Formats: sequence, structure tokens, C-alpha cells
Amino acid sequence: MSDNGGSAVGLLSYETLVHAVAGAMGSVTAMTVFFPLDTAKSRLQVDEKRKSNSTPVILAEIAKEEGLLSLYRGWLPVISSLCCSNFVYFYTFNTLKKLAASGQGTSRPGKDLLMGVVSGVVNVILTTPMWVVNTRLKLQGAKFRNEDIQQTQYRGIFDAFSQIIAHEGVGTLWNSVMPSLILVINPAVQFMIYEAMKRRAGDGGKKISSAEIFLIGAIAKAVATTATYPLQTVQAILRFGQHKGDGKGGVMGSLANIFSLLKDRIKRYGVLGLYKGLEAKLLQTVLTAALMFVIYEKITAATFKVMGINKRLKQ
Repeated sequence: MSDNGGSAVGLLSYETLVHAVAGAMGSVTAMTVFFPLDTAKSRLQVDEKRKSNSTPVILAEIAKEEGLLSLYRGWLPVISSLCCSNFVYFYTFNTLKKLAASGQGTSRPGKDLLMGVVSGVVNVILTTPMWVVNTRLKLQGAKFRNEDIQQTQYRGIFDAFSQIIAHEGVGTLWNSVMPSLILVINPAVQFMIYEAMKRRAGDGGKKISSAEIFLIGAIAKAVATTATYPLQTVQAILRFGQHKGDGKGGVMGSLANIFSLLKDRIKRYGVLGLYKGLEAKLLQTVLTAALMFVIYEKITAATFKVMGINKRLKQ
């Protein structure tokens, strides 16, 4: 009896590990393909004085002014953060999914949403420092229209961590944690819609094609991104470290910064200013998420098929 229990635990750990590795590999591959779109989105979010709103125009401007390779500036820290982040998220989500499946009841959107929120909170707490560092490295050396933005001089990921801790304090590494915690609703909604649509598409044991997975992933991410985009802009500004808040610490100070940035954005540019860069963000995240899910599903299916546990996976 103990052997069965041990093998069940081992299988659970193995399956969740496969999901985590597949999710990390899928996200890294997809982000690499669409990375220039992420570059355009970041510029529009933090450089308020940039006039161009069209993604192709932004990309052309960056390539012309800073060189073609600048479209991939900050690729390594972003990919490192994304790899860790998705590994943590997929591992946590699929562990919870397995635990839920072992209990009573079937999978439902509400249950998927709750698991997504818990996974997101775990992910945010563990990986926010990496995202703060990668945002700064990604924008280092960029030619901004806003002259108030101060350039940083980091020599790499570890030097960035060292300088931020030495000059701004350890707490700065969690600068965007409050909007990030609120934004766990983004992947939670994304996974809830994705899982629900996938269940619907696979009714009756029907095999889901790669094209269907791509479309389902794209729709899920588009809905989640549009709903939470203003907070994502605030998150990017806080990670960049150029915003001077009111000096208050703690939860209330973080919430005050969020509302202050949202109010300031509306005051300067109107409500639509909250959605500056949405086109680039949608192009980047929707295409990236869709491709990521295709790669993720292919890797997990192939791995479990080789190991002879594909039937168990679908239960």
C-alpha cells in the first residue's frame, strides 16, 4: 500500500515537472520569436512623450535610431525571468490541478480561476525581483523622447541586483509587487478561459488540433490582457524605477502610487492614455501566448506518450 502511495506521489511530481518544463520552454521559444513587439510595448508604456502609437512605426524608429539589434535589447534577462516565472506558474497550477482532480467534483471555470490566482501569487512573490531587474536592463541605453528619464549603467543581471540593493534598498526589488499581485487575475483569467475552451473543444474525446490550441490560447490571452492593461502599464512604470512616489511605504503606499499613476495618466492623456501601447501588447502577448500553448501542449503530449502515461494525463 505504501508503494502505491509512493508511486502516486512520484507520478504526481513527475507530471507536474513535465508541465513546468514544457511551459517554460514554450514561453521562452514564443517570446524569442515575438520579442521585438515586447520592446515596442515597453517603450510606449514608460516613454510618455513618444508620439508614435503604431507598432510598425515604433519598431522602425527604434531600428533606425538604435540599430536592428536594439529590438532584442534585454533579451537574456527577460528570457531568464520568463523561464523562471513560467516554470513556477505551471508547476504550481498543475500541482493544484492534480490535487483538485484527486478530490470530488469535476473541473470548473471557478476552480480554474482560483488555482490560477494562487499560482499567480506564488509566482509574483518569488519572481518579482527578476522582473524589476529585467525591465531596467531592457530599457538601458534606449533613446527616450522624455528627457526626465535617467539612464542606468548596469553591467549585467548580477550587477543590476547589486546596484539596486546598494543604492535603493532591497525593497525596491519588489517595487511593482502590488500591481503584480492585483494582476495575477490576468493569467488566472487566461488559464480559466483556456481550460474551459479546451474542455469544450475536446468533448467526446475529440483530438484538438494545433490550430485550435493556437486560437484558444490567443482568445484567452486577448481577453485577459485587454481587461488588465492599465495596471500592466503602472506595473512597467514602477519596475522601471523612475516614478517618484509620495514616500509612503507598505500596502497603503503601494496602492496610493497605483492610483496616483492612473490618475496622472488620465489627467495628461485622457482615459485612452491608460491603453497606450495596447496594440503592441496585444500583438506580442496574444501571439506569444498562443504559440507558447501550442509548444507546451506538443511537449507534454510527446513526453507523456513516450513515458506511456498519456491516458492518465487526459483524465
